[in-house]
Amino acid sequence: MMRLSKMTDYAVVMMVQMGHTPSRTYAASAIAEETGVPLPTVSKLLKLLTRGGLLTSIRGVNGGYRMDREPEDISVAEIVQALEGPIALTACVDGADDNCDVESLCGMRGNWNKVNTAIRGALESVSLADMAVQPMIFPKPGGLTNEERV
Repeated sequence: MMRLSKMTDYAVVMMVQMGHTPSRTYAASAIAEETGVPLPTVSKLLKLLTRGGLLTSIRGVNGGYRMDREPEDISVAEIVQALEGPIALTACVDGADDNCDVESLCGMRGNWNKVNTAIRGALESVSLADMAVQPMIFPKPGGLTNEERV
């Protein structure tokens, strides 16, 4: 199973929350309170997102973190790369940090780039603003929505 880390998931949650008011300067404690992500995790992720060029750190009494761009201009791929590094499914794709022990013998060498490029393209095509859109609630058979059945 291909899966992003929990930290990357938390980073997306935090960025979506910050994207509701992108010009606001957020304290780490406010983000933790608003998202439910533990404060130590928020602090770590804020540093990584800042290093990744997605946030600006502002020092001082009224300091905190602010988004560098509008949510429409930030892709999910950028958040993934800030947390996980280059998007590389296997050791034999462009941008992978690992070396493959059988690279010189492998008939698949380079062919994974097609898959990797497709996945990167899919992640690049989804913006942070897209992630903030609330899913629609469809009625289940019998006329009740998901919330009404609970």
